Amino acid sequence: MVSLTVNGEVHDLDIPDDMPLLWALRDLLGLTGTKYGCGIGQCHACAVHLDGVAVPSCLMPAASAAGRQIVTIEGLGAGGLHPVQQAWLDEGVPQCGYCQSGQIMAAAALLAADPAPDDAAIDAAMRPNLCRCATYGRIRSAIHLAAKERVS
Repeated sequence: MVSLTVNGEVHDLDIPDDMPLLWALRDLLGLTGTKYGCGIGQCHACAVHLDGVAVPSCLMPAASAAGRQIVTIEGLGAGGLHPVQQAWLDEGVPQCGYCQSGQIMAAAALLAADPAPDDAAIDAAMRPNLCRCATYGRIRSAIHLAAKERVS
C-alpha cells in the first residue's frame, strides 16, 4: 500500500512500490493532464511538483513520493487559473499542446523559486522541457508575463 498526497488529497493505493508515479496519477487517479512523453525523463511532458520542485513523474517510483506533496496540472490553479496558465493563454503558447502541462509545471516552479527571472534563468529552468513545436519564444514571454502579473 502506497499513500500519496496529490493536490491536497490523500490516496491509499495498492500498487507495486516501483510503479512510476505517472501511471499511478493517470491510470489509478484519473489525472490525465500529466502526459506520457518519452518514459525516460528526457522530455518532461510528465512533470509534476514534488514538494514544490518540478520533476519528471515517469522516472519517480510512486513509493518514493509517499509522504510528500504532489501537485499535478489539475491542482495547480486551486480553484481557478494559475498566473502561468493564464499567461499561457494570453501569449498563445500552445500549438499541439502535448508538452504544455509539463512546461507550465516547470514555469510555475521557477516563479515560486524566482519571482522575477531573467531570460537566462528562464532558459536554464526550462531547458529539460522539450517542445516539438518550438514555441520557446512564446514560453519565455508567457513566463515574463506571469511574473509581472504575480507582482501586480
